[in-house]
Amino acid sequence: MENKGIINTFIPFSSVDGPGNRSVIFMQGCNFNCLNCHNPQTIKLCNSCGACIANCPVASLTKKTEKIAWEPSLCVGCDTCLKTCSFNSSPKTREMTVEEVIKEISNSKSFISGITVSGGECTLQKDFLVDLFREIKKTNLTIFIDTNGSIPLWQEESFVNLFDMAMVDLKSIDSQEHIMLTGMDNKTVIENIRYLAGINKLYEVRTVIIPQLLDNQRNVDGISKLLASLDSNVRYKLIKYRQHGVREHLLRAPEVSQEEMSQLKKLAEKNGCQNVVAI
Repeated sequence: MENKGIINTFIPFSSVDGPGNRSVIFMQGCNFNCLNCHNPQTIKLCNSCGACIANCPVASLTKKTEKIAWEPSLCVGCDTCLKTCSFNSSPKTREMTVEEVIKEISNSKSFISGITVSGGECTLQKDFLVDLFREIKKTNLTIFIDTNGSIPLWQEESFVNLFDMAMVDLKSIDSQEHIMLTGMDNKTVIENIRYLAGINKLYEVRTVIIPQLLDNQRNVDGISKLLASLDSNVRYKLIKYRQHGVREHLLRAPEVSQEEMSQLKKLAEKNGCQNVVAI
């Protein structure tokens, strides 16, 4: 049986998901449940409960078999189904073959420098991505992954050998704070950062700055010292928490001030990080 990937959506052109202009593939499914997740509809696989069907204003969702069927030609992109779903999922995912994904990418190929695979958590579908990356390697496109770092990549040599660079989220330097925020420990994440830097495949580490919930000073101090200790010019991106898309019943926090973002950036630079971006 041909390996298929479960795809949430494609973005044909992006300038914020790695260097240059890139096509981004968002995979469905994640093993973290971050309180500040701004794409919660990518966390779980649809359980076909049918709650979304009655609320679709254009009848683009049906259930003729055990699974929800989505008709893209009827969909108007109102996302009523996502707002209706209480399962952190989407009925609009697609099971796609490598050939189908390549065809989707080919529509943008002349205008991009590479692809970035994100999620959800893309490494949960690494077997499919191995097949996909082998085909993309036949082109001149670079391959980046956007990952939460939860899978021990040092045990996945055949997968790691196929992508060019990784972008890793390190939510917190403190284990207990990381568990509180995501539901999982950060040990594997930190080991992945060390491993990827050691083989020159770590492009960027990112930390979201969330007031009133995280010890942002301690996090930036510890993470920047970690990155400065690596023999690599890894970019450290500090991302201002924004409420858009976040499940408000789980987290309501203010945005950090620009002054504090500047202070955290200076802290990271003081600790030896030479490539720090605050957005």
